[in-house]
Amino acid sequence: MRPEPRSRDETLALRRRLVGSSCKLFFSNDPVKIVKAKGQYMYDENGRQYLDCINNVAHVGHCHPAIVKAAHEQSQLLNTNTRYLHDNLVDYAERLSKTLPGKLCTFYFLNSGSEANDLALRLARQYTKHEDVIVLDHAYHGHLTSLIDISPYKFRNLGGQKEWVHVVCTSHYNYQLLVNLMKSIYNILNIGYCSFAQAPVPDTYRGLYREDHEDSVTAYANEVKNIIEQAQKRGRKIAAFFAESLPSVGGQIIPPAGYFQKAAEHVHKAGGIFIADEIQVGFGRVGKHFWAFQLQGEDFVPDIVTMGKPIGNGHPIACVATTTEIAEAFTATGVEYFNTFGGNPVSCAIGLAVLDVIEKEHLQAHATEVGNFLMELLKEQKMKHPIIGDVRGSGLFIGVDLIKDRAERTPATAEAEYLITRLKEEYILLSTDGPGRNVLKFKPPMCFSKEDARFVVDTIDKLLTAMEKEDLNQQQTSTGAT
Repeated sequence: MRPEPRSRDETLALRRRLVGSSCKLFFSNDPVKIVKAKGQYMYDENGRQYLDCINNVAHVGHCHPAIVKAAHEQSQLLNTNTRYLHDNLVDYAERLSKTLPGKLCTFYFLNSGSEANDLALRLARQYTKHEDVIVLDHAYHGHLTSLIDISPYKFRNLGGQKEWVHVVCTSHYNYQLLVNLMKSIYNILNIGYCSFAQAPVPDTYRGLYREDHEDSVTAYANEVKNIIEQAQKRGRKIAAFFAESLPSVGGQIIPPAGYFQKAAEHVHKAGGIFIADEIQVGFGRVGKHFWAFQLQGEDFVPDIVTMGKPIGNGHPIACVATTTEIAEAFTATGVEYFNTFGGNPVSCAIGLAVLDVIEKEHLQAHATEVGNFLMELLKEQKMKHPIIGDVRGSGLFIGVDLIKDRAERTPATAEAEYLITRLKEEYILLSTDGPGRNVLKFKPPMCFSKEDARFVVDTIDKLLTAMEKEDLNQQQTSTGAT
């Protein structure tokens, strides 16, 4: 232990010297040094309190006493691997099984969402004997090599798209641009045109099929069907459709109910399976349901569900839930699956404590109540401020889409960046996402209150009003100069 804590500048200098520069900081021009946290609040080295609106990992609240107690007590007794019998592992699997549809009854425990998604990919390929994967545009499923390959958010800045990956594009503009580009390439090469397996993500605000479309669900699902047909023409076979239940990095998207059912029908007919990535949005965050995929309707059940981030409230735990048939196909390889730390007694004790807190503190109902209140306040601001194009969400998963104009819905990227910087100066931590980095994302700890919601929205109102006044002054100055 150091006798004296380092100053913020000393810590920053050491980080820059010792930690890879690709590991980014929030607010890199003026980063915040956080030394403690409790509930929905974080504190810097000077004791200043920040309202945390984005930390969905601290699901039931930073440093929740029940979670700390569970970790401490089990750590005093035992922490070892799963090759020994221990009640915590089976107790936790049993508790999780009660939250899921009956067919998802076999569990694998890991340490991170990336590990969970990597295992899900292995399970899918072993079960189907196919290789190819369909994903949504701008998706992010993890940092392992196998997952970078199925994460357009990452691979477009690296080695590009693999032949076995089929991307569902985000916007009408991107879709048409890519299709036209591939047509040109095929014409130049003098070969028959075949789709580059592109189709729009199910975004009814800025996607190809919008809120005024007569049947966006079927239209979006048919794009998945088209992907499959084009892949099959090239001799490819689909192993899985891999999708976040609510795309987060893609811009806090809420797919229309029924889309997953119809997309899954096409995938199943092609011999593939449906993997629901719940790593960002599971464990009651959406309010109405414990799992976000349940927003699609009671008749939709994925073949695999992956979990991470909130599952351990900051402790490294992850899980894959699947069917007996898929698990047995994986076992049939004869290769043992062993994860040194996955499912250890301490991790499972923490996982059980998280489930206890969600239940005892009624956090799922709380997410509905506070989320609805926050949505109402934000929609009032939408009526007042033209820069707010859309407010969407469920429970405490909410996106505010900032635009330059309501006709074209051009992303207001610079304005969004300016706004979150100013919010930080008001001691509110918020960030942006989406292809245009223009969507304000709300994913706070589940103890986030109505008072917190009112404080954030009042501050956003104040800052947007000042931005509009400044724009008006600049326009008047420009007009006067001409």
